[in-house]
Amino acid sequence: MGDKAHTHPGAAGRATAADHPASVRNVVLVGHSGSGKTTLVEALALTAGAVNRAGRVEDGGTVSDYDDIEHRQQRSVQLSLVPVEWDGIKINVLDTPGYADFVGELRAGLRAADAALFVVSASDGVDGSTRMVWEECAAVGMPRAIVVTHLEAARADFEEMTRICAEAFGGDDPDAVLPLYLPLHGPEAPDGHAPVTGLIGLLTQKLFDYSGGERKESEPGEDQLPLIEEARNRLIEGIIAESEDETLMDRYLGGEEIDLETLVDDLERAVARGTFFPVLAAAPAAEGARQGIGTVELLELITGGFPTPFEHPMPAVTTIDGEPRGLKPCDTDGPLVAEVVKTSSDPYVGRISLVRVFSGTLRPDQTVHVSGHGLTDRGHEDHDVDERVGALTMPFGKQQRPVTHAVAGDLVCVARLGRAETGDTLSAKDDPLLMEPWRMPDPLLPLAVQAHSKADEDKLSQGLARLVAEDPTMRLEQNQDTHQVVLWCLGEAHADVVLERLRSRYGVQVDVVPHRVSLRETFAARSAGRGRHVKQSGGHGQYAICEIEVEPLPGGSGIEFVDKVVGGAVPRQFIPSVEKGVRAQAAKGVAAGYPLIDVRVTLLDGKAHSVDSSDAAFQTAGALALREAAADAKIHLLEPVAEVSVLVGDEYVGAVMSDLSGRRGRLLGTEQTPGGRTLVRAEVPEIEIGRYAVDLRSLSHGTARFDRRYARHEPMPQQVAARVREQERAAS
Repeated sequence: MGDKAHTHPGAAGRATAADHPASVRNVVLVGHSGSGKTTLVEALALTAGAVNRAGRVEDGGTVSDYDDIEHRQQRSVQLSLVPVEWDGIKINVLDTPGYADFVGELRAGLRAADAALFVVSASDGVDGSTRMVWEECAAVGMPRAIVVTHLEAARADFEEMTRICAEAFGGDDPDAVLPLYLPLHGPEAPDGHAPVTGLIGLLTQKLFDYSGGERKESEPGEDQLPLIEEARNRLIEGIIAESEDETLMDRYLGGEEIDLETLVDDLERAVARGTFFPVLAAAPAAEGARQGIGTVELLELITGGFPTPFEHPMPAVTTIDGEPRGLKPCDTDGPLVAEVVKTSSDPYVGRISLVRVFSGTLRPDQTVHVSGHGLTDRGHEDHDVDERVGALTMPFGKQQRPVTHAVAGDLVCVARLGRAETGDTLSAKDDPLLMEPWRMPDPLLPLAVQAHSKADEDKLSQGLARLVAEDPTMRLEQNQDTHQVVLWCLGEAHADVVLERLRSRYGVQVDVVPHRVSLRETFAARSAGRGRHVKQSGGHGQYAICEIEVEPLPGGSGIEFVDKVVGGAVPRQFIPSVEKGVRAQAAKGVAAGYPLIDVRVTLLDGKAHSVDSSDAAFQTAGALALREAAADAKIHLLEPVAEVSVLVGDEYVGAVMSDLSGRRGRLLGTEQTPGGRTLVRAEVPEIEIGRYAVDLRSLSHGTARFDRRYARHEPMPQQVAARVREQERAAS
């Protein structure tokens, strides 16, 4: 960790397949959009020798060449893997999008990684969403470290940012979040800003100067030692506090000088256990430089302090029938268990699956069993099939480099898995297994679309199926009530990417149309109707008369049909026909064209003809009777109401409650939860929360989340109903 002898890898920076899990490190980069994650990945690749000084890989392209959409939108929208090698260790660096709409890609990265590196901008600080991800990692005990970027900014203050990180991430133990290095500043510029030129190692008290383009080690001057003494002592105390040697603290407080090797070993063990969280600093390389500031120290932290895949807890594994299957973590000789953490489409290769191998060894041309979780609510089919694995490759930008195998603990790209989707399990065909899925965020922003032309209509279903296979955070709904195709997304940026992929990748142009909620109708009061269907035009005629009474029922009752005919006025065989006609008309609606619910229809009387009466005639009479009853009655328009739960920081509770009230919401109560948050529960009409996913993010600065579930339909206020009917007429 900046304190050990280091051998420069040279051309060995080009990662290949790992031969043993102990030589693999899987690390995911976490941070808000603009924090500098992708720039940091490129700097690490440059220092490791995987790219040249121009940032180009040896066979063309750059380390960040992943997606044309990313280049157009100028932001990361998907998880990407960059493998590099350092001191004989293969490091799989997983770069995740920082924008909240792509949290599904972040969750996939967390699933595939064994440790997390939180990237914090010195000019922007720590945002609420980054704190929430930190808490997710803490809940599962994932080892973490922090790297502060943008030190070149005019007002960047590393010490202040370290204090903020300790406050945000340290919880009850801020001394568990401490810097390993302090920035080394060069001469002050005319604007008063002294640029960062290197780092000062607190444990070794060495200077690491990057100003010449490569890291050079030297001794500090006498005037610099007092500047680092306080930070060094605090770091040593923090490390000793996490030591498994309980005598170490007493020895240190007694004045004993603890040797450097002991401190480094204890530091690495504490980091790997997830009980100590070092803070490092990084800055991009100067023009022509081969190493960015802090990249060597960061690579040494990853290889020395982050855990091997052996220390990653094995997710729950069962047989296809649900029987638990106990497996040793990262057993290269165990049964094959791998998971698809990302699915993408390449215009030349086809579908490519990024896979984390948890047990066994995966090889090219191997036949595997693909087990799907059956996320039918999101448009994923439940599948259970055998597939032949294609080539195994390591990605680097747009390049795919062939590898011979992937051992347990490693990540690899697999070609030609035509049925496998993100979240699916790969296992041996004669021993099919299923891994417990990771938690996916619930998409809550509806996007109703329709094909732009007949040609697009023919390609739409296939394009949507491919989108769903790639992106499990999107839910595809074919709404039977509104007859709309609805793509449920995580936010506006997510929706934009979905539409762009449909257009550019699958050649499908769609138009976005207003999303409609599933409205209903009901009778406001009792009413009666008579249905008369009598026709005689030569030959066999039609004759059916029925009289009904309709009365409203409590919500959730549906439609009841009651027979009170006496004396055989309507023959027994035609009473089901009347009911069928009534229910068919109810499904079509009686006023505004929405299904009729929560009424009791009572058949009171009628007439029949011995020759001309028929099943079809009484069906028609039943429908006519219901329409006549509706014509003389007041009909309520019913809207769906959702039960909404919002988890929000205490400082935003008032704003959230006021906003929900403004959406015609009824507040049900609040509950205090750990971490300074409040759970706000309310019932809100669904028509008022179509864009709530976007509005809540703005209201809470990205720190709140919510879920919703259907509660019931209830009468819509008269003025709102009038507005809805007017909008319906304008749309038609």
